[in-house]
Amino acid sequence: MLQPAAFGLYDPAHEHDACGVGFVAHLKGVKTHAIVEEGLDVLRRLRHRGATGADKLTGDGAGILLQLPHRFFEVQADRKGLRLPRRGAWAVGMVFLPAEPEARAACEAIIAQVVEAEGQRLLGWRDVPCVPTAIGPQARAAMPTIRQFFVGRRRSVPSAFERRLFIIRKLVENRVTAEGLDPARQFHVASLSAETI
Repeated sequence: MLQPAAFGLYDPAHEHDACGVGFVAHLKGVKTHAIVEEGLDVLRRLRHRGATGADKLTGDGAGILLQLPHRFFEVQADRKGLRLPRRGAWAVGMVFLPAEPEARAACEAIIAQVVEAEGQRLLGWRDVPCVPTAIGPQARAAMPTIRQFFVGRRRSVPSAFERRLFIIRKLVENRVTAEGLDPARQFHVASLSAETI
């Protein structure tokens, strides 16, 4: 297949397709666990669309996007001895970190530095429960450490908070890359928002 040549801001190397997309929502915006279960069912039904490796248990990844489950995170934070501010005054970041402990610690330090430099507060961290035996050996060998970090809003209105979080995300990603802290290419901020995860 012929690809067009790069021109101006367009580069065909950036072209890619999504293997499958599903959408489940309550028409009135009501949050329920049933919606999450239906979203997971959509993922199961799209399994045939995901790329898999030779071990058949290693795919290209999939996930769901949902409204931030405030009550869930309040309970999780409480277990860690953290007190989250009122709804809308905090955010959660979902981050894939290098498995190597020194590189992981350096990436976490950058996150803390950037959050503070951008006038917000790093409230704490949460380890995401994972089941490595549920994935193939190829994926397990490359598996990053998956953590969440909580950011408290300071000196900004709610709409400006989301913009500030986007800036924090980009600054963190750029610093990790510039400082060469992720040679295994495991670092990725999957989300950072006060509204969705």
